[in-house]
Parts: sequence; C-alpha cells; structure tokens
Amino acid sequence: MPRPPRSEVFDEQNVGIYHCVNRCVRQSFLLGYDATTGKSYEHRKDWVRERLEFLAGIFAIDVIGYGFLDNHLHVVLRNRPDLVRQWSNDEVARRWWNLCPKRREKNGHPADPKPNELRMLTTNRKKLSEARSRLSHISWLMRFLTEPIARRANKEDQVTGRFWAGRYKMTRILDEAALLAVVIYVDLNPIRAGIAATPEASRYTSAYDRIRSRNGQRRGPASSTSTENAAPDRWLSPVPLDRDLPKNSKPRFRASNLGFLEMTTDEYLTLLDWTGRQVRRDKRGHIPQELAPILDRLNIVPENWLDTVTDFGQTFRTAAGRYESLAAEADRRGRNWLHGMTASRQRFF
Repeated sequence: MPRPPRSEVFDEQNVGIYHCVNRCVRQSFLLGYDATTGKSYEHRKDWVRERLEFLAGIFAIDVIGYGFLDNHLHVVLRNRPDLVRQWSNDEVARRWWNLCPKRREKNGHPADPKPNELRMLTTNRKKLSEARSRLSHISWLMRFLTEPIARRANKEDQVTGRFWAGRYKMTRILDEAALLAVVIYVDLNPIRAGIAATPEASRYTSAYDRIRSRNGQRRGPASSTSTENAAPDRWLSPVPLDRDLPKNSKPRFRASNLGFLEMTTDEYLTLLDWTGRQVRRDKRGHIPQELAPILDRLNIVPENWLDTVTDFGQTFRTAAGRYESLAAEADRRGRNWLHGMTASRQRFF
C-alpha cells in the first residue's frame, strides 16, 4: 500500500510529535559492521549523533528521543511552530546562517556572520519567511541531518550515489500513551536487535544519554559540539512535562525546556529497564506493582504493554494512539479508518 502524501501526516502549522525512520540503501549495514565487506562503519553513528545534536540547537524542533542501529535510524521529534513565530528576524537569520553559512572556519564550523550578511536575509521578506517556516519543519531537519552524512560517507568510501533509501517513514504520535510506547520502543531497539544487553549499554540511544546524565557522567572530547563538562542529555527534551525551570531560562542547546511525559526521569528509566529485561527473556514476567500505576495513568493495558512496545512499528503506520485518537485523526484526514485502530482497542483503555 503506497504511503500517503507527507502533507497528510505532517501538520506544519501546529505542534505535533512524530516518529521518523530512515534506512540505509538496500538495508546495508552502512552505520555498523558490514559482514559482506568485513568493514566496520560504527564511527558513522557518532557523525549522526553529533549532527543531530547540532541541529537540536538550531531548529525549533524538540528532540524527544533517538536510536541508531547498523542500517537505520529512529528519531522522535516535536515541531514547534509556536516558538519560531516568536523569534525575531535577526534570530531567524542567524540560525539559518548556521545551517547554510556563506563562510566557514578552517575546522568546517560556520563562521560568525557579519551584520551586512544577516541583513541580506532580514531585508528579503520572501526568503526570511521561507527560512522561518523551514526552521520548524521536520522534513527540513531530516534533510539537514541525512544529506551531510551521505556526502561524508560517500567521500569516505570513494563512491557516488544514494546512501539513504528513498523517503523516510513518518508516524504521527497522537497521545501520551502512544508517545511512551514509541520512545521506549526506540530506546530498546539495540536490545531487541541483540546489539546491547541493557539500556545503559545501548550507546547510541537517548536513554544512554539520560542515564549518563542522571549518574553525573559527562561527555568526553569525542564530540566536536560538546565540552568535557557538558551533560550528555543537555540537547534532548527533558522527560518530565512539568519540569521546574526558571521562566527566563533560555535553552542554548535545544529548542525548549518543555518535557514530554507525565512522569519523572527515574520512573521512565525504571519502566524502560524492566521492559528491556522482558524483551530479552523467553518468558515474560508480570508488570511489577510499582510500574503498573505508571501505565494505568496513561490508559495503557499492563498485560499488553510488552506487545505494544515490541510490535509498535508493525502495529502503527502513519499514526499511533488510542482508538479515539486514531478515529479523530482519520476524520481529520477525511478517512473512515487508519491502520492500527483494531490493535489499539486491545492495547489501550
């Protein structure tokens, strides 16, 4: 069945959360160990992570979660058109310059723009409006994420042609129950793939960064966009939706300080750890008493929780959520039904 037009799934005028997946061409292991060639491309995951961290500080898009495997990547993003509308013309021009600089330093980083260079954009209403729109558009973030990686990898391999396979897949996340499921699904992908045994060992995931920050660990000099004393998750959206931060606190490394779940980071990591252990076992255990209330709050059927997480990618296609949320989304698109509505009745209250 052909995918619907991107405009049907993505609403650029309103805040929304989306799960995006992009695969390497022919599903080759161009981000990990390629058994066919005997080469390891694991270092390219560092490229992707550094690039995503850089973009998190430029776009009006919150990075909620990410996970990189050997032949594809997952990102969970929240577009923030409400934020970009508040930015001044100078702010928009400066951010766009950092994306498309006319001059660069010797290390390849964007050079500081001169006043006249910024004025060239701020005085051009059409280009400024276009830049403002693109800075909160998920397709533009995905473009600026994947194209530089493709060029860099092709240069390393001394080849030309496609690196990523066609269009990336986008799923609209409609409610908090689906959001919890998809973020845990993304964070557990290395465990399900047998690459890692535990979340704290799943290096290229948002959970790995959150765990290191919680334990007081700091980023090393491996990342060109971070200092040694920086918290690993400083560029990610915080977990708790009601995080208490000063109202005048202006984030430097992410779009905003807005969280995404009605739970603490510790609650999230505890549920993640338990779910990961069950995914690795032949026999699944019962939801512990201390975790059941978390699922109850979000109207998730505890008995079906593991199926919801492990089968998320197959259960939901272009939208994910409770039955009522999917029905409303189908109505918005002028449809009678969306893939996943039947399964949603079983997975959520």
